[in-house]
Amino acid sequence: LSEMRSGGSKSESASLSLSVALGAAYGTAKSGTGIAAMSVMRPELIMKSIIPVVMAGIIAIYGLVVAVLIANSISPTVTLYKSFLQLGAGLSVGLSGLAAGFAIGIVGDAGVRGTAQQPRLFVGMILILIFAEVLGLYGLIVALILSTK
Repeated sequence: LSEMRSGGSKSESASLSLSVALGAAYGTAKSGTGIAAMSVMRPELIMKSIIPVVMAGIIAIYGLVVAVLIANSISPTVTLYKSFLQLGAGLSVGLSGLAAGFAIGIVGDAGVRGTAQQPRLFVGMILILIFAEVLGLYGLIVALILSTK
């Protein structure tokens, strides 16, 4: 009873990758929509407004790092304790990545559209995006602590 097969770890790794990928995809799609709408009026701001899309992509990298760590620690027999640590690591990076991706998408969309009309909003948008990115970074830090125990 104190040992499990490693099938649970594989599904944990897959599920956390899916959650982080959903957050990153939403952030990219929502911000990209804002960039497309803004570029009709102000095409010179396209490269400046790509920052939210890049930040959403970084969220996906956090999930990839933890997925690789979990996948590398899989063995034929894994203790129940280690499996729960891996589950916690996957959930922490997955859910925080999902939340950060949603925040980046919403802020990026509104910020890019607002920056097209009022350029002074750009600095405020970047600051809010940084705080949204940090949400995902907190999940990565917790996941690294849990997966290296």
